[in-house]
Amino acid sequence: MHKNHFIAIVLVLLGVFSSSAQQDAQYTQYMYNTQIINPAYAGNRDALSFGVLGRIQWVNFEGAPKTGTFTVNSPIGLYDNMGLGLSIVHDEIGPASESNLTVDYAYSIEVSRNSELSFGLKAGVDLLNVDYTKLNILDDADILFLNNVNNRLQPQVGAGLYFNTDRFYMGASVPNFLNTKHFDEDTLNDLEDFDGDGVAIERLHYFLIAGYVFDLNPNLKFKPATLFKAVSGSPLQWDFSANFMFNEKFTFGASYRWSASVSAMAGFQVSDAIFIGMAYDYQSTDIEDYSDGSYEVFLRFDIFKKADRILTPRFF
Repeated sequence: MHKNHFIAIVLVLLGVFSSSAQQDAQYTQYMYNTQIINPAYAGNRDALSFGVLGRIQWVNFEGAPKTGTFTVNSPIGLYDNMGLGLSIVHDEIGPASESNLTVDYAYSIEVSRNSELSFGLKAGVDLLNVDYTKLNILDDADILFLNNVNNRLQPQVGAGLYFNTDRFYMGASVPNFLNTKHFDEDTLNDLEDFDGDGVAIERLHYFLIAGYVFDLNPNLKFKPATLFKAVSGSPLQWDFSANFMFNEKFTFGASYRWSASVSAMAGFQVSDAIFIGMAYDYQSTDIEDYSDGSYEVFLRFDIFKKADRILTPRFF
């Protein structure tokens, strides 16, 4: 078996079939894609806001993850103190493809004149498909790979908190409180290698995100941000990014993911309503020997509801 094929299969087995924790898709431009992990962000931009992200991880690595997301949200209610949105995520890795669709609701209260605290709820469904014929299987009669997983549907319920001023933000969230069983229990119960019910379970993911916007001079802003992700049974993931914004148009910076990768980022505010962001990840692990890095593109389009939003643009 080719070495690259072997490594890919091992990664899939560890990341998809294992009964230990599974990781949700990761994003380098998490500071722009907040709604995916935290429903309390819905309506926060005071606009009808659309976001699209595409990510290709570990380019030229067979079976590597590919992720696409779509979000839309808007403030609602008489005083625009509520937000409503939709989040869609499609993730592929090896033989598995997973999609989830959730509705996001947020309720905000004013903490002070220029700050607010939002409470969010996320509810929807998760759809899983696994095609074992895409694997290079040594034993075609292995019971684990005889039956594909077709349209396995599971519910998803999550919640979050989000606090922000015009310069600072911090959020905490759990996108899914339900332990999702991904594989057929009756089939895997016959396998001695699986403990308990013998079912692959997606465990709770805890997210903490924060960022600030500093004015270095009238034409230059500094925007550091950080993200912590914790999953039972997996190492803590920590991301830190530092971006510089010039003339409120051009953004350049770098990001570091602890013991995983370093990234370069760039963004351009095309107009008051359109923002485009790009990122490149260089893996600091052995995976880089078998791939050509990871690429990510983000597009945001806002339809402003308030004229003063153009005069006081949001930076996150």
